[in-house]
Amino acid sequence: MTTTPLSRLGPGITICLGCLGLGLVGIPLPLSSSLAVPVLRAQEVIEVTGRDRRIEPGFEEVYRVGVLDGESWEMFASVGQVAFDAEGNLYVFDGTAGPMRFGGVSLMRSGEVRVLVFDAAGRFVREFGSSGGGPGEFNMPMGFAVLRDGTVVVSDVGHRAYQLFDASGEFQRMVRADDGPDAASIPADDMQPDPRGGAVFAGGSVGLSIRTAGGGEGAPPTSRPVLRVGLDGEVAYADTVVDGWLPPRTDLDDLASNDVPAQLRDALRGMAMPTVFEPRFLVGVLPDGGIVHSDSSAYALKVTPPGARDVARTIRRPFDPEPVTEAVQSAYEERVAAARRALGGTGGARILQFVGAAEGNNPRPQATFELEERYYHEVPVLRGLATTWEGRIWVQRRGEEPESDGPIDVLTAEGAYLGTYAADATEIPDAFGPNGLAAFIEHDELDVARVVVRRLPAEVR
Repeated sequence: MTTTPLSRLGPGITICLGCLGLGLVGIPLPLSSSLAVPVLRAQEVIEVTGRDRRIEPGFEEVYRVGVLDGESWEMFASVGQVAFDAEGNLYVFDGTAGPMRFGGVSLMRSGEVRVLVFDAAGRFVREFGSSGGGPGEFNMPMGFAVLRDGTVVVSDVGHRAYQLFDASGEFQRMVRADDGPDAASIPADDMQPDPRGGAVFAGGSVGLSIRTAGGGEGAPPTSRPVLRVGLDGEVAYADTVVDGWLPPRTDLDDLASNDVPAQLRDALRGMAMPTVFEPRFLVGVLPDGGIVHSDSSAYALKVTPPGARDVARTIRRPFDPEPVTEAVQSAYEERVAAARRALGGTGGARILQFVGAAEGNNPRPQATFELEERYYHEVPVLRGLATTWEGRIWVQRRGEEPESDGPIDVLTAEGAYLGTYAADATEIPDAFGPNGLAAFIEHDELDVARVVVRRLPAEVR
């Protein structure tokens, strides 16, 4: 199948035409097959009060790592992700700038990548990994996960494989991606570990989608799957555990301006772009291997038990999406235009940049066009979701502005409401760990990256 490497140029999208049709691997683009909204077979619906009960952070700081000047292991280039193992060891993935998202598109920028490990007291333990083309070296790493036993899983698009490292940082083996028709087997950029071991869950960051393996005419996609990617054998195998709803999208060739050459328009045919304000696909993994997700603009958390495909429980709060009016659209376009000007660009529309294949010493040809903006009809209520090791669900609502972060609710998978952190009281941690550990990626006034580990109160773990 064909996938499409993407990168962000200010508020825009880059498509590598040199990779189209050549079987090269880029961002995973799961395929799906119909336009009907999936039937929700919820066995139980729990309505939670709409009145917030305020809770204060009260987090105890355990340690912090990351300085401007010091030993090599404490000077971070750019921290994109952190994780814990069952012993409370902290894993810092340095050299990545984190997942970039625009219009639903997600990718991991990377440079010289390494993994740093600190023990539960914040003492440096080891460092491993480097960029390169050999086994155990990172060649376009896209996603990271740490299993409970300390096994590190790196999804590596350059190798077209998942690389596994043991708890001591030694390279174990590669689990190559399946060459079959299932796009899910391509190394994932958004992974969460299966608490039961032996696998990772992938899904939740699907942006650009395609209709068929070659980008031709076919059934438009309608689902955003969560997949359990098994890593026990030599080849990764993927099973769909949840099918999240994917709103209807518009083909890129319909959005591109009229001056796009016919050859490029043909290459775009069948590719679909998310609308502005499209509901995010938010996914969390529960301690038993079950999944909680949100796939619509409403406040609805859907819980699927391990081994099941149907939703068993839906948790709701009475908060309504905001209609997308002309004023909301104008304000969004002004923010995008300001962001582009700050990066040296002009205008306010989304930009589509075509990048061809380099030939010999000749640079890759490029052409840039504007995309017509399309909007979802309402601004979703929810913006973020994460789960703790003890099974709490942290879910962030939108703030006063359509694209701003608001209060954070804490609930259980059974539907018990524990309270709400006020907007700006705290962020959702970048990683949860055992015994209430939580890691936050922060930056000081000089933009120096650091990781602060705090311990959460028992009721919100």
